[in-house]
Amino acid sequence: MIELRSDAKYAMVIPTSMGIRLTPVDHQPFHCSDTFKMQATSAESNVGSISSFLGLPVKILTAFVKDSPVARFIKDDLAGRHMDFEGPEFVQDNPWGVRHQINMADSGWGSRGPRVQNDRAGEVGCKLNVKDFDLDRIFGTEGAKIVHLSGLIAALSEETSEFCLEIARAAKKHGSRISFDLNHRASFWKGREDQLAAQFKEIASLSDILIGNEEDFQLCLGVEGPEAGGSDITAKIDGFKEMINRVKKEYADTTLFATTLREVESANLHHWGAIVSHGTEFAVIEPREIGVIDRIGGGDGFVGGLLYGVLQGWDAEKSAQFGWATGALTATLYTDYGQPADEDQVWSIWKGNARVQR
Repeated sequence: MIELRSDAKYAMVIPTSMGIRLTPVDHQPFHCSDTFKMQATSAESNVGSISSFLGLPVKILTAFVKDSPVARFIKDDLAGRHMDFEGPEFVQDNPWGVRHQINMADSGWGSRGPRVQNDRAGEVGCKLNVKDFDLDRIFGTEGAKIVHLSGLIAALSEETSEFCLEIARAAKKHGSRISFDLNHRASFWKGREDQLAAQFKEIASLSDILIGNEEDFQLCLGVEGPEAGGSDITAKIDGFKEMINRVKKEYADTTLFATTLREVESANLHHWGAIVSHGTEFAVIEPREIGVIDRIGGGDGFVGGLLYGVLQGWDAEKSAQFGWATGALTATLYTDYGQPADEDQVWSIWKGNARVQR
């Protein structure tokens, strides 16, 4: 589907800012809980986990707080996900110094939706800078088939915006394919709209794969799309196709375009679908009912499965189906990232086969 560099050490290289998530046990609300699970997390590492658990080499580029027990926890977690990682370590210096972000999020239950609050004050990932990485070694000598970028990191700080842009330029120069999940966050863009719009458009122009929902394409790239949210999302599929066609005209050198479709019936019951476009063809997965334990990371699971399909050389339809299933799988787990046992487990989810597997 997309020709990939054959001599790369890594299937994927992913810049990110790692943090921790605190989640109340037993689906309780955060504000009245006293017992929490802690996990290492980031949207971008969630994407890479699908490939790393299925045996492909993945490398994370990030930053750590020197001598921090949280940094130690994160490093051990990444190693447990079979991921390599590298990045500078910054001294905390004083109690008001740098730290890893904290995501406080419950899962919701039934008619009570999940509630999420990110505390990113002093986030060490805001200091990501290409001067701390040997880009010629990472993208030239070692090499990556796909470099996955996220709008969360591209908009996190002025420094990380330039970091992601330089990463995209260097990776492209060395023959990597660029995947860009737009991931718009209004709070990140406030007061920086013009600057970020220009930077996002340049990254998009370098990208081989563009991913986003209806709001992402409109707010990040200024491309008209259907109204966000609402019910009966299946009836809006033609509107999504029209939006993708408009994006194609703006970014003619991009090969693959993808968007997810989600309609929420309750915290534990969603209708989940996707649209992937390659060339003149559309692979459309009309929303199907899925059970949800925790919705966080489901979209990242889709992207991870889609990119795994690209890395395997599958066509758009097969890659979309696999991505749909890895997204659905992730929604059944307490972790933010999908952890497939093998491809067969993923395909059984696509087929709707929840019988015992022996």
